[in-house]
Amino acid sequence: MKVIVIGAGVVGLSAALMAQARGLSVTVLDREGPAAGASAGNAGAFAFTDILPLASPGILRKAPKWLLDPLGPLTIPPAYALQITPWLYRFWRACSPRAVAASTAAQTALMDLSRTELEPFLTATGTLGMLRKDGNLQVYESEAEFRASLSGWKARAAHGIDFRHINAEEMAALQPGLSPRFTHGTFTPGWWSIADPKDYVLALAERFRANGGAILRAEVTGIQLQGEGVYIQTKGEPLTADKVVLSAGAHSHRIAATLGERIPLETERGYNTTLPADAVDLRCQVTFGGHGFVISRLSTGIRVGGAVELGGLSLPPNYKRSEAMLRKAKAFFPGLKTEGGKQWMGFRPSLPDSLPAIGRSRVSPQIVYTFGHGHLGLTQSAGTARLVADLLTNASLPVDLTPFSPQRF
Repeated sequence: MKVIVIGAGVVGLSAALMAQARGLSVTVLDREGPAAGASAGNAGAFAFTDILPLASPGILRKAPKWLLDPLGPLTIPPAYALQITPWLYRFWRACSPRAVAASTAAQTALMDLSRTELEPFLTATGTLGMLRKDGNLQVYESEAEFRASLSGWKARAAHGIDFRHINAEEMAALQPGLSPRFTHGTFTPGWWSIADPKDYVLALAERFRANGGAILRAEVTGIQLQGEGVYIQTKGEPLTADKVVLSAGAHSHRIAATLGERIPLETERGYNTTLPADAVDLRCQVTFGGHGFVISRLSTGIRVGGAVELGGLSLPPNYKRSEAMLRKAKAFFPGLKTEGGKQWMGFRPSLPDSLPAIGRSRVSPQIVYTFGHGHLGLTQSAGTARLVADLLTNASLPVDLTPFSPQRF
């Protein structure tokens, strides 16, 4: 069976490798090549404990304050506000307690599968040495902020997630150098990371080629059914395949639209600055939840980034957001050296209920969709790849895909 995977990010390449391992002949297409998008510039975390959806009552309470700050954790550029209104309405509907409970259960199932699949996948692809298990420290600036977080930790505890709440003295021992403004913390040992997300995806691409796969530079403009196969239109030569996997990240909905499917995919534009490796002595990833960003230790440097800008694909980057996070990071880690950093902005594909689209197209079972993972693409890549390989080979599925159906909206 000849399969074409559209998208050479971490989800697309992971799916291509698992399909290849099932004996399928796989080719990957990407408009820029491997690791060119959000897969290159993320925080490098396998955030298996991050089961709570972005769409939640808590976000609704915080959003008005955040939106008043153009450089805060959540912003919508005025030039994009009207265009994103339908997506925001769906997001609001997904914030009901019933919807949040359903999304949390579905997210937990995918997280459990992804964690189970990860180490065997890393071993099979020769990348296990890039895995780190340093954990994550979530910090709070007051008793009130800490108390407000407890309902979320209660939900995680109900799903068997390991964590421990710690005081300022314990935080200082775990992660020296933090500002004394942080009075409480929560440490989650099950929060893993990769040495560098770009290097990881490039290593997957190298293994895929070594196994006989081809990665072609091509910008896909549409998909059509052609007899018993699938016809892929590009800006160059057209291609055909027996089956197609659409995993083009934030561009996926445009390609799906050529099949007549309307999927409400939007873009969480993320920003970061990667500093030299000696910028600070970082022992684990640190999350500043009240400010919407993290600091991660990578093999290539210290990365300060996060936040959400709902601004689509066309507006120019606003690197003042990167600068604002860096200023805060300096206040939170007084010893942080902020010189010599490299700024980045990338597009995280996001659906209103915080769940990805994983499943077959309404038009044909020969077309499989897998996109919309938001800020959890790396985290859920191995589990998603397993599901895609099962769909391609008509194998039994380890989780119920109903909550992830591309047609659920």
